Amino acid sequence: MSRRALAEKRPLLLLSVVAALAYYYLRFTGFPELFLMLVKGAAVGSLALYAFLRHSGPDVKLLGWALAAAAAGDMAMEFDTQIGGLLFLLFHFFAVMLFLRHRRAALTSSQSWVVGMTFCLTPLIAWLLPADREGAWQVALYAVALGAMAASAWASAFPRYRVGAGAMLFLFSDLLIFARMGPLDGHFLPEYMVWPLYYLGVLLIATGVIDTVRKKEPELRVVK
Repeated sequence: MSRRALAEKRPLLLLSVVAALAYYYLRFTGFPELFLMLVKGAAVGSLALYAFLRHSGPDVKLLGWALAAAAAGDMAMEFDTQIGGLLFLLFHFFAVMLFLRHRRAALTSSQSWVVGMTFCLTPLIAWLLPADREGAWQVALYAVALGAMAASAWASAFPRYRVGAGAMLFLFSDLLIFARMGPLDGHFLPEYMVWPLYYLGVLLIATGVIDTVRKKEPELRVVK
């Protein structure tokens, strides 16, 4: 789809991408923090609005609430990481509910291994990463929800190389954040890669779920 077609037919998607790119570059400048926080929230917040307006079914509404929680978490992280973390727990809760509503009928042995290892290894790796061992347990508890989200996405009937891959990108983004609390402290990799991995992951999840539900349930409200 051309940029003109995207602007005409999917204005909220275009706004989301523009906000995500703007935040990525503006955070390295002296842009006022309050406005930077709003730009950051607009990236995933626009996806939430897109979900609510694009389809009226309960699954897409659940996705919309998950995305709204993530957008609020993005903004909250700028001033309180604990509040931000709680909001992302809410995202994972809604996302797991959605993915479990669309469980794949059967998994191959390799797929089952991926699901099981994702769920089990994510909190273990997250616990090992922070240098602050007292705080490592809080990170691990959060990572239980993170692993459940990614594992349930991979096991769902949604397109694995859109929704499943998007959930894995989200997972890798969070693991980079945890690594920044330990072995990658001061390293350039988390600074430059956390946001792109996270945003691309959420974008893939949002568009993958909405497109799949639209094909199954054609009832639609088009964004004007």
